[in-house]
Amino acid sequence: MFFKKMRFSKALSAVALGAMTLSGSVSANAAETVPILLCPFGCGPMAGDTIMMNQLIKDGSDVVLLPQETPGYMYNIREMGRNERKQKSSVFKTEDTLIQVAYAGGSKEMKEFVPEPVQVPWKLLYGETWWAQGKFLGTYDCSLKTMSDLKGKRISLGLRGQSDWGVFPRLLLEEVFGITPDNTDIRHMSPAQLTQQLIDGATDAAIIPLGAEPNFKEFMIPGVVRQHEATGKKLCYIGVTKENIEQLNKKFQATWLHTVLPPNTLPHQSEPLGIGVNRAYAAVHASFDEEKAYKTVMAVAKIAPKMRELHALWRVWSPELMTCGLSDDNAHPGAVRAYKELGWWKQSDNPLCTPMTYPAAN
Repeated sequence: MFFKKMRFSKALSAVALGAMTLSGSVSANAAETVPILLCPFGCGPMAGDTIMMNQLIKDGSDVVLLPQETPGYMYNIREMGRNERKQKSSVFKTEDTLIQVAYAGGSKEMKEFVPEPVQVPWKLLYGETWWAQGKFLGTYDCSLKTMSDLKGKRISLGLRGQSDWGVFPRLLLEEVFGITPDNTDIRHMSPAQLTQQLIDGATDAAIIPLGAEPNFKEFMIPGVVRQHEATGKKLCYIGVTKENIEQLNKKFQATWLHTVLPPNTLPHQSEPLGIGVNRAYAAVHASFDEEKAYKTVMAVAKIAPKMRELHALWRVWSPELMTCGLSDDNAHPGAVRAYKELGWWKQSDNPLCTPMTYPAAN
């Protein structure tokens, strides 16, 4: 099935190239194509970036990002770590904390997810939606108040190849609360399956997805949350404390953020909810061409306001979201040049915009 989907992805790229050839708004030599590694067919970024590709073509952009379907962000960082050709030519989607935990690949904590260390100081181009799933859980058993209450229960998480859905919640449960597959029924499955398990009562707690932006004024509520809402049953939430997130950060030299979600952000959420958050980015290898990085950031910055009207993931977009967490140390020089030209390269006073840092390599 995966290879059929990959063939579809290649066909999608061929369609894009054909569209560029036929489009009257793009001259024969104008547009440079840049592959961008995303996630499985059907994921939000795949759909959103396909729309962005079409808009870049229509607008006659001098660079066009070509969406490439992959098994997910865990695959992306491993593939980019070992493929020098892609390092020089491709952009990939990732997260600050995924870059960081990949440094510990092959360790007893990480070998199930990343069998070998990927200790590469990737360079960031621009930020995207911040993700909270995997750093809090949902349940219909409202007697379960804390993560510690879940020991010995049934917990449905995402796949092992999914960072926020599958890997990060495992690290949180094991490293902070001592909840492991040895003492608890932990199940890995697709988002659709884990959602249905929780609704059917086949599991006691499961992942609830949520997207946000740096000021937590705009939220992206995925469709599976609406599935829970449609049941008419009260859904309760199990959050985390700042100390929990700091403990996880210390373990992996990572930059998960803690914040308190305002009441009524999620269905039936009557009280403030402590959650962890990580920041999603488009990234490249340091060897990626500086001019191409500059053009890519400028193209995305120009098309982003229009994308807010075209796809749900882009409704949380802002210049601050693109630059939050970037610094002279972690951003690609071509991206820094673009932001300075745009007037966006300035230190944010948002305490959640602290720069992403790299762990010490072994």
